Amino acid sequence: MTTATRPRRYAAPRFWQALGTVAQTAIVLLVVSGLSFGFLKLSPGDPVALLLGSDYSREAYDQLYRQLGLDQPWLQQYVGWLGRFVRGDWGISYVSKQDIFEFAVMQALPVTLTLAALSLAVALAVGIPLGVLAAVRRNSWVDLLASAIAIGGNAFPSFYLGVLLIWIFSVAFGWFPSMGYVSPWSDPAAGLWHLTLPALTLGAWYVGLIATVTRSSLLEVLEQPYMAAARARGEPEWRVIWVHGMRNVLMPLVTVIGLQLGGMLRGAVMTEVVFTLPGLGMMITGAVQTREYLVVQAGIMITALLFITVNFLVDRTYTLLDPRLRQA
Repeated sequence: MTTATRPRRYAAPRFWQALGTVAQTAIVLLVVSGLSFGFLKLSPGDPVALLLGSDYSREAYDQLYRQLGLDQPWLQQYVGWLGRFVRGDWGISYVSKQDIFEFAVMQALPVTLTLAALSLAVALAVGIPLGVLAAVRRNSWVDLLASAIAIGGNAFPSFYLGVLLIWIFSVAFGWFPSMGYVSPWSDPAAGLWHLTLPALTLGAWYVGLIATVTRSSLLEVLEQPYMAAARARGEPEWRVIWVHGMRNVLMPLVTVIGLQLGGMLRGAVMTEVVFTLPGLGMMITGAVQTREYLVVQAGIMITALLFITVNFLVDRTYTLLDPRLRQA
């Protein structure tokens, strides 16, 4: 009887919690859209003059100015854009003549997500073992080497590291391409070959961060009584570290990764520009140069939605890692 009535007991709170999450997301996106729209209008440059070139008549300028809707008040422009944006009508790029929704969501977004996923995989594959070795071999040469790698990864800006990797591995040795993109989903070998240097460039900073957080968290865990109890039971050292120890390191690690994924998206902008990858960063950069406000606005909204999605997934991950946070 108690088991049967439990879903009814928590149905209403979960419904209102979900409704509150949706409302908060809508408010955040509304604020972001309003602020970004206003800042774009305040930015210097005339999109009509850039589109017409150096030689144009006043009549042609006025006609295009009206076609783009720039003769309307800012509030009217914003409300009209917001209504069309919500309905899925994001407009047409007046430079590439492409549908902005298809350009941003179907073409640019998968490139950025693929780059971010590979960069995060590289950072986790290198940073976690490095942090574990530094904690287990505390104050040894391994710890010093791990600290040096962490500091070096944090010290290099992504654009400088990208240029350095291109100079060494593309120009000097010719091992990897210096630019271009091939989707790993259509051609895995060629796609990974083209994304190796960009993924290393973007993931290098997070290697140091993940290694540092793993080391500091594991050092605290190693001093806990349950770790001594696991050793007393005769469990092998690898199991003590990677099962009992890392299980309690995952919470702070997930928190740091979730908070810093926004920085990864920011770093992806410079990485995509350096390696000429057709992702969101390249799209926004090109749109800023040509004053395509609709394209820039679409890129900002997609980025904001990615931030919100990442934070939501991090919150849900907590309940999977810590059973105490789950509802009875």
